[in-house]
Amino acid sequence: MYLHSAYGLWNFMCFGLKYDKLCDKYPDYEKNNIQMSEKRPALIFKVITECQTTKARVGKMTVPHHTVDTPVFMPVGTKGTLKGILPEQLKQLNCQIILGNTYHLGTKPGIDILQKAGGLHKFMNWDRALLTDSGGFQMVSLLKFAEINEQGVKFISPYDDSECMLTPEYSIKIQNTIGADIIMQLDDVIKTTTTGTRVEEAMHRTTRWLDRCLSTHQKPNEQSIFPIMQGGLNAELRSESGLQLTQRKVNGYAIGGLSGGESKDDFWKMVNVSTNILPKDKPRYLMGVGFAVDLIVCSALGVDMFDCVFPTRTARFGCALVLTGQLNLKQGQYGNDTAPIDEFCNCSTCKTYSRAYLHQIVTMETVGCHLLSVHNIAFQMRLMQNIRESIKKGEFPQFVQQFMLKVYPTKEYPSWIVDALQAVNIYLA
Repeated sequence: MYLHSAYGLWNFMCFGLKYDKLCDKYPDYEKNNIQMSEKRPALIFKVITECQTTKARVGKMTVPHHTVDTPVFMPVGTKGTLKGILPEQLKQLNCQIILGNTYHLGTKPGIDILQKAGGLHKFMNWDRALLTDSGGFQMVSLLKFAEINEQGVKFISPYDDSECMLTPEYSIKIQNTIGADIIMQLDDVIKTTTTGTRVEEAMHRTTRWLDRCLSTHQKPNEQSIFPIMQGGLNAELRSESGLQLTQRKVNGYAIGGLSGGESKDDFWKMVNVSTNILPKDKPRYLMGVGFAVDLIVCSALGVDMFDCVFPTRTARFGCALVLTGQLNLKQGQYGNDTAPIDEFCNCSTCKTYSRAYLHQIVTMETVGCHLLSVHNIAFQMRLMQNIRESIKKGEFPQFVQQFMLKVYPTKEYPSWIVDALQAVNIYLA
């Protein structure tokens, strides 16, 4: 139904002050509620402010279920839930978009249950934006056996040892059923340190699979497929991948094949190459990045979207995120520490519990995982908000300099950070 709450923000945009501009941009739209509902874009991205020194920018990305402020960090809810946090708590933390895993959701609960539920939004009671990966990464990295050929990824199921085939078409079918606002193409995933002809093969196959994904996509007015840039650590191949992908009609792009064990020096250079190639008027999503320093550097390099399991995974090991890195609350030094994790943090954990209390329960009681997960997601959300605010105020370079000084008070900055920031005109004192 057109007036469903999931599209409330869209209705406001259509019939508010931006309506005429939207119709000018999309002249085939009729000024009719039903026709607008049928033809609305699945994603609208607008750059609000650009840093005058770096490639950083602040944007608004509107998808059917929410408007997302960028740069944004997206927590990972692999099986339709973030471990230790309820959806309503995520909303209280101002989390605007989360991830789901196509492989795991497609296996359990499976597409039949998800279809009966009306998609993952309703199934997990989440009314904000969702993004799903293609499922291909898990096939290659986690399962006992995987073989990639032109048809797709053949693998052995970890659930019943049966042989399965994930094709681009089936990946999109699963994601169409899940109903995420942004969905990923199936790509040919290789280790980040791979060299030789296999890198070029994977890059070209990823483009061919993109075309198959686009041709089978059943919900282009509701879900946006993001192609995934490949090319490994080869700048020429990565540039060629970007040129191929930008010839397709899509609403945004993902940067893949990084943050998987390569050196940080190679990492930042490939991010920089990628953002130089990808269009400025569409969101750029760097997959698998979540450390605070990485988020800041890559925002400076022009990335808009990030995801990582790191904040909740490290919480399960008893570690809390702070500006200087992590506090391992299992350590005995915190047993008598009555201070909160972070005196400047307003999350419910920091307002209520001491380090000493958390020391007693982390890794031992499930509530410990919950309390640290709340804090760690709050940390990530606050960091991204600070990045956005500093860009809006024209103070992003100063923000970066001050942040790095807090993390490295002796000014012994890693060389890759110095080089990456110098590439976008930020110099660390």
